[in-house]
Amino acid sequence: MLFSSISFLFYFLPAIILLYYIVPFKFKNTVLLAFSLFFYAWGGVKYAGIMLIAITLGYIFGLLIEKYRERKIAKVFVGISVACIISFMLYFKYMDFFIDNFNKVLGTSIPLLKIVLPIGISFYTFQIISYVVDVYRGDKAQKNPINLAAYVAMFPQLIAGPIVRYRDVALELETRTHSFTMAGEGIRRFVIGLAKKVLIANSMYDLSEIMYAAEEKTVLMYWIYAISVALYIYFDFSGYSDMAIGLGKVFGFHFLENFNYPFISKSATEFWRRWHMSLGSWFRDYLYIPLGGNRVSKGRHIINIFAVWLFTGFWHGASWNFILWGVFFGVLLLIEKFWLLKALNKTHVLSRFYILLAALLSFVVFQIPTLGEAFSYIGGMFGAGGIAFSSAETLYHLKSYAVLLVMALVGATPVVKTLAIKFSESKKLGKIANILEPIMIVVLFAVVTAFLVDSSSNPFLYFRF
Repeated sequence: MLFSSISFLFYFLPAIILLYYIVPFKFKNTVLLAFSLFFYAWGGVKYAGIMLIAITLGYIFGLLIEKYRERKIAKVFVGISVACIISFMLYFKYMDFFIDNFNKVLGTSIPLLKIVLPIGISFYTFQIISYVVDVYRGDKAQKNPINLAAYVAMFPQLIAGPIVRYRDVALELETRTHSFTMAGEGIRRFVIGLAKKVLIANSMYDLSEIMYAAEEKTVLMYWIYAISVALYIYFDFSGYSDMAIGLGKVFGFHFLENFNYPFISKSATEFWRRWHMSLGSWFRDYLYIPLGGNRVSKGRHIINIFAVWLFTGFWHGASWNFILWGVFFGVLLLIEKFWLLKALNKTHVLSRFYILLAALLSFVVFQIPTLGEAFSYIGGMFGAGGIAFSSAETLYHLKSYAVLLVMALVGATPVVKTLAIKFSESKKLGKIANILEPIMIVVLFAVVTAFLVDSSSNPFLYFRF
């Protein structure tokens, strides 16, 4: 079930909100868990069972780790729990990748298992791992299995993040406040995220597919493809994060921000402080720092950074293009850290041009699974093969999507948000803004609904995760 679907918006969501606000507080987590399991089971009941097994393991090992925290056996429990929990992700997400590459290297013909990837397994696996590790580091284990299961299975952030750590919502699982103001803020954030997904991300996806299928390849076509892919991935991902954060507020939770306008960055280092921030901080705290971080020799430091980005790429998908995508950013970050960052901080124009170019090239690799074809597209962006700069077909599609493309480019910057804040803080215009805002949210939701009813294109990026 997708957030951007009629069944979710007009059946599932109203039903859970109604029941959630009717029941006493002591039953709210139970309602949230029950609906979350139904939400997840919509895509396959057996995959909900796998998630429940992982949650049960996390719950049991959390209690054991807390009980024996002062003994060496606690570290053994951490190792066993992490190995067990991550084994689900390794099997379902990566087993066919390993078999396929094993066959290619050794010339064997072991049949692929053709395993269907459970949606969101990468997210809830990391959440359970962070929980048991944090218990080992001193946090209290959750004694109530309903509360822990509600945290892991919570549908707003289950399939697309952000990666929510238990310590960030532990108190709110036990006691949280609800208000019309907070729920209103959540609904506004949800609708904005929904609009980003349906109106912009889906349109950019359609444009990228048109450019991909174009018979006459041109330099301009390759650039439009790269730009539309980058915008599609950004608005799809950030739109879902906005919806998750908004829904969290509706149910009394405060999830951390996940995106902060990454395309205005001046370096790859800054880009990754703004892009998928919950993933970056997870790898920092649970891989980079345990490996030694920067408190080691220069050579070991380089290995630590490289390892983090190798795993970051592999986390995104079981394919060499994702691994290369991660390694690409790892190399960029190493170059910046040891040589380039000081120079980038001295310029505003060239540094932004550099990271935009790097991002566009990287997302071409991210989107196209075949490395040969991805490199062919990158070459085409720079005129490789003597192709024409443009064509009538390319210009036709560019004109058709020009307005949406400009909207997406502007929306990827803080311009709209800054203007909205200034408008609302104005003494003269603030009251008008307060009146117009709910009307605009309703109109925006109606437009999104019309698009969903009329359109057959509603791609879901997170089938990969």
